[in-house]
Amino acid sequence: MAHALGYLAEHPLPSGIVGALGLGGYQLLADVAGVGAGRLGPQVFLLVAADPDPTLPDPGTQISLHHTRLKDDSELTAFTQLAAQLGYLRLSGYRLALERVGLRSKVAVVNPATGGIAATIPDKHPGGLFSFGGANNSAGRLLATLRTLPPAGPPPDLRNPELLRQVLLALALRDETIGGAEAAELADRALELTRGDAALDPPAALEAARSSR
Repeated sequence: MAHALGYLAEHPLPSGIVGALGLGGYQLLADVAGVGAGRLGPQVFLLVAADPDPTLPDPGTQISLHHTRLKDDSELTAFTQLAAQLGYLRLSGYRLALERVGLRSKVAVVNPATGGIAATIPDKHPGGLFSFGGANNSAGRLLATLRTLPPAGPPPDLRNPELLRQVLLALALRDETIGGAEAAELADRALELTRGDAALDPPAALEAARSSR
């Protein structure tokens, strides 16, 4: 698998970007398949690791959809869910193509079956101090768009426990009532349930894990 669970925790933003944007000590809110959300005070943003390319040097973790003036917790939730959805799409076959724009990056969600760009995540969130764009590029609107995308290919091999746990975590983070730590615990319980009953698909396993809390 390209990005193991916890990849972003082990590969944080480069120190130069952290220093230039004043993000020292940011909190990692989600970490699924090399996609996550980070926060520091009123700033919130996506963190994205590039798809591996053996012909190119590793560009490191990059920052996208940087929002400098977070208004309320609903916006924060949208960022966490957006990161989880991007991670889920990557696990299901979509590619995430990054284009550097200064210190930040745009992210193209590419369907490998067609080569077409299904959605684009801008480098900056509309409404922030340095942002531009409009409502269509808000985290909530982008999340709604990504949730309508069809599968890019066959489902991931859920016989792989690490892959299954990332899928479970991505699905658990869709619930706006739970945080990252609780979602991780829920995914762990659901994973244990699938070991006892191989017929459980990820949504059913999560529902059973919620019921057993």
